[in-house]
Amino acid sequence: MTLPEVASRPLPPPTAVDDLRLEVRGPVLAAGDEGLAAEVATWNTAITHTPAVAVGAVCAADVVAAVRFATAHGLPVAVQATGHGPVRNADGAVLVTTSRMQGVRVDPERRTARVEAGVKWATVLAAAAPHGLVGLCGSSSDVGVVGYTLGGGIGPLGRRFGAAADSVLEIEMVTADGELRTVTAESDPELFWAVRGGKGSFGIVTALEFRLYAVPALVGGGLFFAGRDAASVLHAFRTWAPTLPEEASTSVAVLRLPPLEFLPPPLRGQTVVHLRFLYAGDDPAAAAALVEPMRGTGEVLLGGIEPLPPTALDAVHMDPTDPMPGWEKGVLLSDLTEETVDALLAAAGPQVEVPLAMVEVRQLGGALGRPGEAPSAVSGRGAPWSAFVIGPMVPGLTEVVPMVGRGVLAALGPWTAPGALLNFVGDVDGPAGVLAAWDAETGERLLAVKRAVDPGDVFSGGHALRGGSGA
Repeated sequence: MTLPEVASRPLPPPTAVDDLRLEVRGPVLAAGDEGLAAEVATWNTAITHTPAVAVGAVCAADVVAAVRFATAHGLPVAVQATGHGPVRNADGAVLVTTSRMQGVRVDPERRTARVEAGVKWATVLAAAAPHGLVGLCGSSSDVGVVGYTLGGGIGPLGRRFGAAADSVLEIEMVTADGELRTVTAESDPELFWAVRGGKGSFGIVTALEFRLYAVPALVGGGLFFAGRDAASVLHAFRTWAPTLPEEASTSVAVLRLPPLEFLPPPLRGQTVVHLRFLYAGDDPAAAAALVEPMRGTGEVLLGGIEPLPPTALDAVHMDPTDPMPGWEKGVLLSDLTEETVDALLAAAGPQVEVPLAMVEVRQLGGALGRPGEAPSAVSGRGAPWSAFVIGPMVPGLTEVVPMVGRGVLAALGPWTAPGALLNFVGDVDGPAGVLAAWDAETGERLLAVKRAVDPGDVFSGGHALRGGSGA
């Protein structure tokens, strides 16, 4: 990734680390300790963390102790739950891992859930389903709730119910002063606004409470079309998707699949077009009619659209579950015209040899384009579409993939909209690239909150804003 690496800092004295071990219930591992690499391992294996100290938090008190230790020794703080979202090495930092914080409580009467920092969406969906409720998860239930939600949370239920960040009711977090706070729209409206959409810039979130939703019917899945039919499928998609009601969401992706045995034979080693679709509404019979116009746009190799329980929402996108090294970047699109599709196909269609695993176009709009009940800093609301590319960072391709990926997105430049979805911004050139996810007014407001709660830029990992530098 091209975010600058954090310069190595002097390690804290061993006696101080020993004192931290006495204070923290979870494991504390310093540079050179056996087990450190496993503790800080990422899902995106393109990033290898080399922190000064890793704290395996089991409770909010552990997070408080870790932050106070870091500030006492002049070290930055980073946080990791599932390891899906790292963008650079947390070199020389105190890295707090929250995967052991697994508390989940569903209140079916209030239709809410409270989850601790390490919980994945799969756990929430399983806990809510017996009550006929569902949370606003993303394309993969293997992703952590907190990072996904506070980065905006743009998932397959979003056109119906909005961004996941807008459903947050209460945030428990540790700020740079080492204090554990409970933040709500009433207690601290400005911080509450900023964290919901600003992600990890303001502290470490130890728990979230958010709304759940009752959905009469979920019908969805995907259709894999032969790559040779990419042009007809994508051109049909650009005119079909805008006709869908807000109860339906969709995306389409050109996938270059590896020749691996775990893949079904029709897809193994093939370039295909994957149409994703989910209907969340009152009339399940309507779903089949909605997707029918797309079925005849190309040869369907595999797939289907069918009723889904909330615990099976992964069937829509079918994201990979095994760790892998990847590079990614996304942009917003102001329009999806005939010329846009032609430009995408010319840059990354099946006839082009590019080292990209996926080039996706996702429909936004609907409730995603409207502010929630309590205003939030969720970025990218005004755009109707997004484009996103992923490539494998394997030996021989580590320099090529970012160049090609940026080139594909550059081909969409005439239709690129300002801003970005924070969870999809991917590779950026530095803090200014992160700030560009928002318009200037919102960015200045976020920086003001950052300077108020983290004036020393203690939280500088990932896509954190830098208040001290003003960018």
